[in-house]
Amino acid sequence: MKRFEKPEDLAINGAPPAFEKVLHVGRPNIADRAMFDNYVDRIWESGWLTNNGPMVQELEEKITEYLGVKHCVAMCNGTIALEIAIRALGLEGEVIVPSFTFIATAHALSWQGIQPVFADIDPVTHNLDPDSVRAAITTNTTGILGVHLWGRPSPIADLQAIADEYGLKLMFDAAHAFGCTYKGVSIGNFGECEVLSFHATKFFNTFEGGAVVTNDDSLAEQMRLMRNFGFSGLDNVIYHGTNGKMTEVSAAMGLSNLLVIDAVLKKNKENYLAYKAHLENIEGIKLIQYSGTEHFNYQYIVVDVGVDSPLTRDKIISMLNAENVLARKYFWPGCHNMAPYRDLQPHASLRLPVTNSVAERIIILPTGVNIGDDEISVISALIRFICDDSVTLENIIR
Repeated sequence: MKRFEKPEDLAINGAPPAFEKVLHVGRPNIADRAMFDNYVDRIWESGWLTNNGPMVQELEEKITEYLGVKHCVAMCNGTIALEIAIRALGLEGEVIVPSFTFIATAHALSWQGIQPVFADIDPVTHNLDPDSVRAAITTNTTGILGVHLWGRPSPIADLQAIADEYGLKLMFDAAHAFGCTYKGVSIGNFGECEVLSFHATKFFNTFEGGAVVTNDDSLAEQMRLMRNFGFSGLDNVIYHGTNGKMTEVSAAMGLSNLLVIDAVLKKNKENYLAYKAHLENIEGIKLIQYSGTEHFNYQYIVVDVGVDSPLTRDKIISMLNAENVLARKYFWPGCHNMAPYRDLQPHASLRLPVTNSVAERIIILPTGVNIGDDEISVISALIRFICDDSVTLENIIR
């Protein structure tokens, strides 16, 4: 592309950036305004704003149908959903979890006095390595909390076998995996339960929200009590609880987004395939693969900057940011390297070599319904230009 023929054209050297508007990672996928307004009108007419209203109940029913699960317990956000699920399962002591995940996964454990024990990840899938999980088990271990990173399923069968062997509870953080499958079965049907995030940045959102999905009747009933202070009927508290309820307007956003979810998925897949085509054969740049017969939501465009890259991951991100492409580092530097856990577990890095390596290499690129092939073409041309002219560019960005 002519604009990137020479280093002087880069915004970092004073030229206008490639994009007038900033292209963000995680910009929300938003449904048709008229669809949402129809639901809001119903809320306005009913005067029912929260406390397990008709919108929340309808959303729960539609999600159970969409995922093929027995129960969906909607929550105000994914973190509270994690905390309620962890408490409902009776987890205590130590729970094994990846460090290469959003900090909420670890916080949901430590917030309740449980020690997250970090296990390493597979270098290809970026999900928990079963051998590392097995090595982390102690007499204090009560559970395993797997994460389906990038919407690609964890090694579910292996983790379930370990859990069964040691008498551990197995649950999953499925924040990235709404609409994805494992061996043809929708994520949401595995372990004791799976936790979904409906945050604005996710493939499917309810403004802010989350849910726990499960096929366990008693667990679902327990979590319904817990999200509403333990109330069972009027003035009858029978269980310790908190306030984890989803509001009606959040459910309305979810219901309207469900109506267009196939279109969002189609767009995400088109974007992924466009990036895949444009980023081919760039030295040191590898797009992670969504392949095989499983269904994916393609919400994350994940680039692995290899050791053969002429520039480091951080320098590439810096230059993209200068062009108004707000690429991100996920999940750097790893939970174990963040202050609360680094101070408590100062030697965790010694058993997490793959996590440490992957955390230094990953770039997340913008996608979603607001990004098209024109933007993807320019972003990819920027990356190609940056890497092809790395020797000259090294002098510019020092």
